[in-house]
Amino acid sequence: MQARFLRFGDIIELNGFEALPRDSVKHLEGKLWELRMIGRDGISRAIYVTAAGRRVIVLRVFIKKTQKTPPRELELARQRAKEIL
Repeated sequence: MQARFLRFGDIIELNGFEALPRDSVKHLEGKLWELRMIGRDGISRAIYVTAAGRRVIVLRVFIKKTQKTPPRELELARQRAKEIL
């Protein structure tokens, strides 16, 4: 999962989000976005925001175990986004 996350990071850095597979990015709410990764070990998510310029700030990365994004993960990402923005 970590390797896939790093590979997605390289793709974003070199070519932007448009170069990622269509189903790998999802808007959650406000400025929060989700990067969706699937691998042999399961499903993971990275919640991020875009900042001034071309910066992407990853707020939270977690292994997904339920259908919906856990409310605790979303709340933690919201708190971190407030600190940054």
